Amino acid sequence: MDTTTLSSRGQIVIPKALRESKRWRVGTSFVVEEVPQGILLKPLSTFTPSKLEDVLGCTSYRGPALSQADIEGALADDLARRFAAK
Repeated sequence: MDTTTLSSRGQIVIPKALRESKRWRVGTSFVVEEVPQGILLKPLSTFTPSKLEDVLGCTSYRGPALSQADIEGALADDLARRFAAK
């Protein structure tokens, strides 16, 4: 178990091995929560949480459902078209 000391500026150094194992880089932001045992640091998510209704508009396709064969055929046609153009 590592130990650290609170500085006069209220800073605590998180041991390098722990930072590396958690992949925390310079500039990582944390939520600080008070818990019965002391404090809990949780890194902020890179992406803000979203709700289904907020992103549902991204699905603009309104036609019938495509089969796996239809999708693979369309991809093959697109690849053939792209390579034929070169």
